[in-house]
Amino acid sequence: MIRATIYSALVCLILTATYLPADQTPNADSTYQQLRSIAVGREAVTVSNITLKRDAAHFQLNSGTVCFLAPVQGKVTGAIFVGEGKLLLTPPIPLEQRSLKLLTKEDEFSESFDRVALRFTDNTYDELKQAGKPGSVSACDAGPLSDAQHTMRKKLHYNLDARILQDLLSPEPGGLFVAFLHGKHYSDKMLLAIDPHGLDEVYPEEIELATYEDNKQGIWAAFHYSSEYANGKATSAQQNSVVHIEHQELDTSIETSGHLSGKAVTTFVARAPGVRVVPFALFPALRAKTVTGDGGQPLNFIQEDKLQDPQFWVVLPKPLAAGEKYTITTTYDGKEAVVNEGGGNFFPVSREDWYPNAVAGGFGEFTNYDLTFRIPKNMKMAATGNLVSETTQGDRNVTVWKSAVPLVVAGFNFGRFKVADDKLEHPAMEVLSYTNEDPPNWAQGAAGGARGTMSTVELSKKALAETELSVRIYSDYFGAVPYNRLAITQQTATNFGQSWPGLVYIPMTYLLDTTTRHFLGIVDTAGYFNVERHTKWRINGGD
Repeated sequence: MIRATIYSALVCLILTATYLPADQTPNADSTYQQLRSIAVGREAVTVSNITLKRDAAHFQLNSGTVCFLAPVQGKVTGAIFVGEGKLLLTPPIPLEQRSLKLLTKEDEFSESFDRVALRFTDNTYDELKQAGKPGSVSACDAGPLSDAQHTMRKKLHYNLDARILQDLLSPEPGGLFVAFLHGKHYSDKMLLAIDPHGLDEVYPEEIELATYEDNKQGIWAAFHYSSEYANGKATSAQQNSVVHIEHQELDTSIETSGHLSGKAVTTFVARAPGVRVVPFALFPALRAKTVTGDGGQPLNFIQEDKLQDPQFWVVLPKPLAAGEKYTITTTYDGKEAVVNEGGGNFFPVSREDWYPNAVAGGFGEFTNYDLTFRIPKNMKMAATGNLVSETTQGDRNVTVWKSAVPLVVAGFNFGRFKVADDKLEHPAMEVLSYTNEDPPNWAQGAAGGARGTMSTVELSKKALAETELSVRIYSDYFGAVPYNRLAITQQTATNFGQSWPGLVYIPMTYLLDTTTRHFLGIVDTAGYFNVERHTKWRINGGD
């Protein structure tokens, strides 16, 4: 009997180890580690009066030394130039030309520089090496490289090393080019970036000029490739990201503390050949624990410190062909994505990236979602999609949701909600209003303990009625929406609202009367809560 019991225990341990894999170590890919610790190599050339053309940008290297970074997997991915140079930039469209002229107060953008750090996966290495003459590595200064690394990791918070890895591990030629310029005229912290996959801040545009000084940070110009304007293919509808996510199966548990743990089964299809490193948007405080591929194969993944360059990247076991599908399973958890505001109120800080979402494309990507949420049983959940089931399992309220059509984003809101609902016939839609009978802690403190004046439940019918009216009006003008359920949910933010497919976040101040808003010190100076008064104010000369 004892032997059988021990045997059963061992079987259980084996099964547990099989189905509950231990946490994996992030950033373990050996090529990535080389990129992360890259340094100046042993190769240098002197250059004189050469021009490096990158689309609308011309780098004139008048005189100086180019020191190449150490090769990784046989490929050189960067260089440092020290000497006298100049960047000339003429955007291919008048709008961006006017923008530059407005910022520079000059007809031509011309920035002189004395040093520049370059990172690239295109043919920059071959071009510079062929144009230069053998030089001495003693003239190499690692300072510009260190500055560029610090800029990306601590200031711009983008993992450029992972992006370079994406091209290094692909059998296809890369096209990334990033220049960090120490300018003499406009800024000593200027960046020119070209990425055929699109740049995060200006996606889907591929080219960007920006500065990153503390008091002069922003985008100076952004545009598509010049050839795309010439052939009429430059549009905001481009999909330049490497994959399209077709389906997400998300199982999410949220504790009273706000701690979120999730399991995402993500199916995507490669948009281009040679895709092996796939980027995802995941809230920085949510840390990936395990990533597996087909057959439960553990996959390398990248996720640096949440305060640095924390983007989530997954390294596939082999490059994908264009159109090839692949499915990964990711487990992750963290505390800061959802905040317990007190009184049964929870604030979803992470709206778009509480799961591994598409990085580029934003709301231009359409995905099918199957969602399961597990929250404390005295709470109510509202989410995108149709409610399939709601059950109580132990101390958990478990809801299952399914999107009837592909959605641009999945979202949720939950709390100790009271729910009022109604059904419309034209168009056919269930409309629900979610309000919390108790205020969050900050509102209780602001109200000096006068909790009776802070209940938002009394005005829930107002939200329901105005929602029904809005649905009818917009359906008459624009046609019926492809959803049969619309949830209007209270959020503790007081200064903004947000609309997801079938799910609306409204500020709790909308559900408070004017007396209570005044008591809280929320003064409606711009007509935020009163459209009629705001309209009259504008007509009478308001600004």
